[in-house]
Amino acid sequence: MIASVDHQALAEFRYQIRCFLVFSEHEARAAGIEPHQHQLLLAIKGLPEGQRPTIGMLAERLQVRHHSAVELVNRLVARRLAVRRRGDLDAREVLIQVTAQGERLLTRLSLAHRSELRTVGPRLVRGLRAILAPPSAPGKGSKKARLQ
Repeated sequence: MIASVDHQALAEFRYQIRCFLVFSEHEARAAGIEPHQHQLLLAIKGLPEGQRPTIGMLAERLQVRHHSAVELVNRLVARRLAVRRRGDLDAREVLIQVTAQGERLLTRLSLAHRSELRTVGPRLVRGLRAILAPPSAPGKGSKKARLQ
C-alpha cells in the first residue's frame, strides 16, 4: 500500500521537474529555437564516451522515433546549428555534428540551465530523497520529516 505522504512526495517531485522543464522550454524559445532542438543539440554534445551521434543513437537519447529525429536534425541543419558528415570508418554512416554557431547557442542555454539548477536543485534533491526514503509505518513520521 502507498501512504498519502508517498503520493505527496511523488507529486512534489514531478512538480519540481515540470517547473524546470517549463523554464527550459521558455529559455529555448527565447533563444530562437524549439525545446526539442535544444534537447537535440545537448544530446549531440553530451553523448557518453564512445557513443556516436547517429540518428538512431540520438533518437534513443531523446526517446523519439527515428523519423522524428531525422526531422529535428533537418531543422538544425537548415538553421546552420548542426551538420551531417560521413563516418570516418564507414562512409555509409551519417554522424551529426554541432556547428560553431550551434556551440555558441548551446553554451548560452547550458549556462542558463546550470544557473537555474543551482536554484531549484535543492528542491529536486529533497523531493527525490522523500521518494527514496524507507516507507514509514502507518501513523508514524510526518510529511515534514519525509520531505527533509
